[in-house]
Amino acid sequence: MKRFLVILPLVITPFAFAKDHIITQKGKAFSESEITLAPGDNLIFKNDDDTSHNVFSAVEPMKFNLGIQKPGSEASHKFDSAGVAELRCAIHPKMKIKVTVK
Repeated sequence: MKRFLVILPLVITPFAFAKDHIITQKGKAFSESEITLAPGDNLIFKNDDDTSHNVFSAVEPMKFNLGIQKPGSEASHKFDSAGVAELRCAIHPKMKIKVTVK
């Protein structure tokens, strides 16, 4: 039992300090062009635009698609794996943000 109690904090600790980071979408652009995260951090995308967006990454191991995000809504994604990815909007191809997780 003691061995389990010593190992458990080592497993939980990295995600105990996970942070939320907010990226705003306005004027068909992301508020940042790049961001660095720690594993377990969460990116929250706030659509302050008057048009819909669709944030996605096609790069493994960070591949995801948040789907259509209507004006005034929020969507989020948790980044668990280290790596680098370029996120884009499927509707507005010029929208991009570089995400580094380390």
